[in-house]
Amino acid sequence: MPLQEQIAQFLATGVTEGCVYALVALGFTIIFNSTGIVNFAQGEFVMVGAMLGVTFSGLGLPLPLVVLLSTLGAALVAVGLERLAIRPLRDAPILILIFVTIAASLAFGGSAKLIWGPNAIPMEPFSGGTPIRVAGAAIRPQDLWIVGMSIVAVTLLQLFFKHTLTGRAMRAAASNRIAARLVGINTSTMAMIGFALSGAISGLAGVVFAPNKFASYSMGTPLAVKGFCGAILGGLGNGIGAVVGGIVLGVLENLAAGLVSSNYKDAITLVVMLLVLFVRPTGLLGKKDTGRGL
Repeated sequence: MPLQEQIAQFLATGVTEGCVYALVALGFTIIFNSTGIVNFAQGEFVMVGAMLGVTFSGLGLPLPLVVLLSTLGAALVAVGLERLAIRPLRDAPILILIFVTIAASLAFGGSAKLIWGPNAIPMEPFSGGTPIRVAGAAIRPQDLWIVGMSIVAVTLLQLFFKHTLTGRAMRAAASNRIAARLVGINTSTMAMIGFALSGAISGLAGVVFAPNKFASYSMGTPLAVKGFCGAILGGLGNGIGAVVGGIVLGVLENLAAGLVSSNYKDAITLVVMLLVLFVRPTGLLGKKDTGRGL
């Protein structure tokens, strides 16, 4: 295959995987802005979405219902984490809450292994598996589903945050919690909604990514690492930055794997994050002020 077509293929694959990273990174950002903590159980919401997608698809449910139920299931798991583990400890130091999310990640992974077993489970593509040739790159129909649904999800979130009363309240609470409380905004409710949105968008990432990567109980942790690095790259706390960071990371990973060696695909994630922290700690689109924006 000519080098030009190889690069086109790496870019296409990178954008597809980058969209998944972007959704996970956006989930990190929503919770960080809502509560001030980094939720290291974020990848498990993706895993829950994927496993539920496999389960509901196996029951023969229509595709829209499979996606909807899987997304809602992940959102409910996220709300359960907030209500049962985060809210009772809301006055604890941030470090304690971060450790709670790590413990929750281990618990979710172990529970999924008991429920669905240790083996990876395949899921049928949404609309066939015959690739489409574009500029020399073979693009699977499922890749188009991933990119398309990512665009829809990000667009709906932006509309929610900018054009709804609840969304504006969440932005106010993210910017200054004390001031938000003074004007009557219930920041605890905003945190719960933040977890629900974060779980939903990560669950969506899981169910659309499952046909490309077999669903398994252990798939959450690697995606959490990639999503977190994407959020750091874009600027932790910046929603648009999270999307940009996730896509850029996916492209860089696949270019490094294809042009250098596949052994460097995971290493490039940590290298990029370290370079960003050393050169521009605020990320590509992050700001130096302390206010955070959804």
